[in-house]
Amino acid sequence: MPANSRAARSRSFGAMAAAYERYRPEYPDVLVQLIGEYADAPIRTALELGAGTGKATRLLVQHGIPVTASDPDEEMLQQLAATLPGTATVTASLEELPDLGSFDLVLAAASLHWTEPEGRWDRIAGLLHPGGVFANFGGAPYLADPALEQAMEDAQRPWLVDDSPAGPVESTEDGMRWPAGELVGDPRFTDVRELTIEQRFESMTQDWIGYLSTVSAYLMLDAEERDATFDAITAALPDAVELRADLTLHLARRVGAAQIA
Repeated sequence: MPANSRAARSRSFGAMAAAYERYRPEYPDVLVQLIGEYADAPIRTALELGAGTGKATRLLVQHGIPVTASDPDEEMLQQLAATLPGTATVTASLEELPDLGSFDLVLAAASLHWTEPEGRWDRIAGLLHPGGVFANFGGAPYLADPALEQAMEDAQRPWLVDDSPAGPVESTEDGMRWPAGELVGDPRFTDVRELTIEQRFESMTQDWIGYLSTVSAYLMLDAEERDATFDAITAALPDAVELRADLTLHLARRVGAAQIA
């Protein structure tokens, strides 16, 4: 994806912050369990990159982990503050972050693909204590029935051909998905792991349309095209649908300077 397109899509969410909070799925408690087991030490400080309305931040806070939530979109952070008053927030992208010190955990929940590839791991490594954990997770929901998925693609084709998530999805030689290959190849990180959390949801089609209204590919359409697209999708689907929303979790550990040397 061209850099300017990625930038435009990454800054398109604020106008739909309330819908984002309403229609985006919550993250399951097992994520905190898996991250904690991997860390094998208390997580006392955490930074979320691209926190959005705070879905992942809220999960950690509910488990007693204080989080600094960063996001480049002030409207998204205002939505976060409404449900997490008192949580520290920073209005900045990864590239714009001020000096925040280092953390036990840095996480990116469905946001890492919005960061600039150049210097990405320099910045993330610099935000972690030696031994600190980087966690990246996400997975776009889609219709579980292939016939309905095809019907939706056919219905939206006059206005939108590609609704795939932004960012790379390539796999490594051992089958792990991005960003595992980059982490494995970086000497500042070790013990790279990939886990899958399977999820299935029943959803009313109108709620599915609500979710789509928060997806950047649809947000980049003009209002008339977007309305026509959603009307066509609604007409092509039954009143309720089953969704697959598997999460891919990547974990990596920051090594110390002595280990790198």
